[in-house]
Amino acid sequence: MARLAAFRGTTYNKAIVDLGDVVAPPYDVVGPPERAELAARSPYNSILVELPEDPAGGDRYEHAATLWRAWHESHAVVIAGEPQLYVYRMTFSEEDGSTRTTTGVLGALGLDPDHSGEVLPHEQTISKDKHDRLSLLRAARTNFSPIWGLSLARGLGERCDAVALESGEAYRAVDDSGTVHECWATSDAGLIGQITALIGNTPVLIADGHHRYETACAYYVDDPASAGSDALLALVVELTESELAVQAIHRLVTGVDPEKLVSQLEPSFEVMPGPSDPIALRDEMTKVGALALLTQEGAYLLTPRPSLLQPNDDDLDSTRLARALESVPGAEVTYQHGVLEAARAVADGKAVAAVLLRPVSVQQIAGIAHGGRRMPPKSTFFYPKPRTGMVFRELDAG
Repeated sequence: MARLAAFRGTTYNKAIVDLGDVVAPPYDVVGPPERAELAARSPYNSILVELPEDPAGGDRYEHAATLWRAWHESHAVVIAGEPQLYVYRMTFSEEDGSTRTTTGVLGALGLDPDHSGEVLPHEQTISKDKHDRLSLLRAARTNFSPIWGLSLARGLGERCDAVALESGEAYRAVDDSGTVHECWATSDAGLIGQITALIGNTPVLIADGHHRYETACAYYVDDPASAGSDALLALVVELTESELAVQAIHRLVTGVDPEKLVSQLEPSFEVMPGPSDPIALRDEMTKVGALALLTQEGAYLLTPRPSLLQPNDDDLDSTRLARALESVPGAEVTYQHGVLEAARAVADGKAVAAVLLRPVSVQQIAGIAHGGRRMPPKSTFFYPKPRTGMVFRELDAG
């Protein structure tokens, strides 16, 4: 079963740094404009090491390692004196205006490179992304951002809530979307033992951070004697609908003739006109059980034909679309979170079309992982994203 351990976390020194100026989203949801904006907020913004660039044109991973050492020397970041677990809560607003919370625990999650069932991935990965993360890990020997794991341990959320109540003032930041990120550290051996024993009763399913997890496994297998390489920083949350908000990642399509695309998709889908407003289109596709297609010429509902999925395929929109696009010559796909953002990409001419997918359910995620299968890349978007910079884990810190 899963192994979660306390660790000596590295955090920003609040006497020197304003936490709101230095936390950042994880690297894989930050584009160049947002990176530049984050980097301009503070010379200690975590994006500078999470998604490094060398202004002098040198090796960007070595630049991150050098910068990280300089932050230590200036005492902008400090290492805890003893191993701790960190309860982490995100309070956010849903699209309907309601307020929700996700509460879990940050710890050092033991790796399972032999696939013995301690840690269960659910999504395929992309090689170039793993190479990027491996280069950074080798240079800096630090987990800058946590992966997100899901635990079947019942009562984990309640236990984490109790620790938050018992631990006093939180380490707190508010991100640009208004989401409140709070962190409580505990070195209490009794509390740590309760939480790690609870998580240790079941496997941990990776929700977000597959590339970072596989990178950590590759690093460990390459040098198993390397200190701290047998674990990585992970936020573990109870696998329950009340703790999780799973959104879809939509597809932007280029390389095709927009006038032919609808007819090329008809063998796979029943195509019907849909509302032109993207939000209304999203609501309608959920209501009728369909995907949706947006082009500059119009909006359509795509109801999957029964023959689209093959016998061993999972019942997922990402799988359906991947099958359908196999018969569309030249189709190239990129990924876009957010209905309005996907629609804007089409309107601005950055994509020929956008295909809107429905979110994957928590039950589907669990079933696929426990069955030893994996979804196509970018099938799930867990929201909100834990911030890089709340807590770091240095492999050599213990």
